Amino acid sequence: MNREKLGRLFDLTGRVAIVTGGTRGIGRAIAEGFVAAGAKVVVASRKVEACAETEEHLCALGGEALGVPTHMGELPPLRALVAKTLDRFGRLDIVVNNAANALRQDFGRFTAEAWEKSYAVNLRGPVFLVQEALPHLEKSPAAAILNVISAGAFLFSPFQAMYAGGKAALYSFTRSMAADFAPRRIRVNALAPGTVDTDMVRNNTPEMQKAMAGAALLRRAAHPDEMVGPALFLCSDAGSFVTGQVVIADGGLVPH
Repeated sequence: MNREKLGRLFDLTGRVAIVTGGTRGIGRAIAEGFVAAGAKVVVASRKVEACAETEEHLCALGGEALGVPTHMGELPPLRALVAKTLDRFGRLDIVVNNAANALRQDFGRFTAEAWEKSYAVNLRGPVFLVQEALPHLEKSPAAAILNVISAGAFLFSPFQAMYAGGKAALYSFTRSMAADFAPRRIRVNALAPGTVDTDMVRNNTPEMQKAMAGAALLRRAAHPDEMVGPALFLCSDAGSFVTGQVVIADGGLVPH
């Protein structure tokens, strides 16, 4: 491999990516990284103002971007998200399912309403977004799907059982998608972050945040930017022979 080819491994120039949950935390970091790599990025989030601000921010970084307010727990917005992406950029190459709902209820106190809300966003939404995107990904010469799950999918998670269960199920769907879509040249992988310094983690008590960060071998929480490298690897030509896998970026939390 020569230097020129090596330099293109992580290049996303000309490709179009949807990043859900793309206005803050890990999703925003991935959107920034994709723009820096040359991709045109569509960010999706429930909040109209956040979508507009992130679109402006990504454009200020020198990229082409679009913010589309989208509720991942409802199906019609998923169709609209894909349609608006095609209307604006004319193609779709990458889908990053990053949006999540960390709703917590303890065993013995589950409610049907909380169950529906959790699994609608964490599982049904990602699966059905891929389904909406599939006909367009089939036309891409370098299609990739990245499902952002969680290290919790591989751990005992009694305090986040509902969330961890949804993420474990999404990992199972990742492997099934990879097998199904391989003949269509669509790669599907998962990224499992550990404790990352995001709003989701900061919603815990300071004591819990410290315990979460200290549980990993590196004894700290990650910065959201530290998820960009793994995401770029899995969605770019650098990962062209990788499908059906999970990259666990957790600072050494999960023995795997």
